[in-house]
Amino acid sequence: MWLVNSSIGRKVVMSISGAALVFFLLFHAAMNLVAIVSVEGYNMICEFLGANWYALVATAGLAFLVVVHILYAFYITMQNYRARGKERYAVSARQADVEWSSKNMLALGLIIVLGLGLHLFNFWYKMQFAEILHMAGVESVDIANATNGVYWIQETFSCPVYVVLYLVWLGALWFHLTHGVWSALHTLGLNNNTWMPRVKCISNIVSTLVVLMFAAVVVYYFVMSLI
Repeated sequence: MWLVNSSIGRKVVMSISGAALVFFLLFHAAMNLVAIVSVEGYNMICEFLGANWYALVATAGLAFLVVVHILYAFYITMQNYRARGKERYAVSARQADVEWSSKNMLALGLIIVLGLGLHLFNFWYKMQFAEILHMAGVESVDIANATNGVYWIQETFSCPVYVVLYLVWLGALWFHLTHGVWSALHTLGLNNNTWMPRVKCISNIVSTLVVLMFAAVVVYYFVMSLI
């Protein structure tokens, strides 16, 4: 199959799935900012995106994109590793135009996956998943705060350890996105001399915007917990 056997096909799948995930991150980060402006407004959004059929369909679609992106990233990395063969042991000068993030995408990806697992445990598991279990008849599940997103934000980011872990995660996400957005746009055709500088600028702006919006909520609620 072309999308699996072809290197171009694999890159296209990575680019499209990655672009879709970036749009989700922009939406999620913007949604989180509401928690700073209005507690009631944010909780209304959480209730709207609870265990409703449309939210569950979107969650399943998002999970599919994440799995595809991770599997293809791992597969491409292994293919590149095998293709280099013994050359990976050779000592050679680093190319000046090859960024640190592009040479460490797998390590950054692993940090992001671990951070994603932590994030799912702190929020999705205690909110939407708790509602799903309750709907399935598990009455022992506490759903008193299943749609109270601000409660879980306060609970999580009042802990300095979680604050540090999330900021490290967001740092890794920034490096991953700066290269990933650029690579996706490059693969999808914006790779001529005119667009290359613009694509790099776009990738930096998008990555910084996403990370700053997420980090603002983390820092804001940590500071509020100290007051």
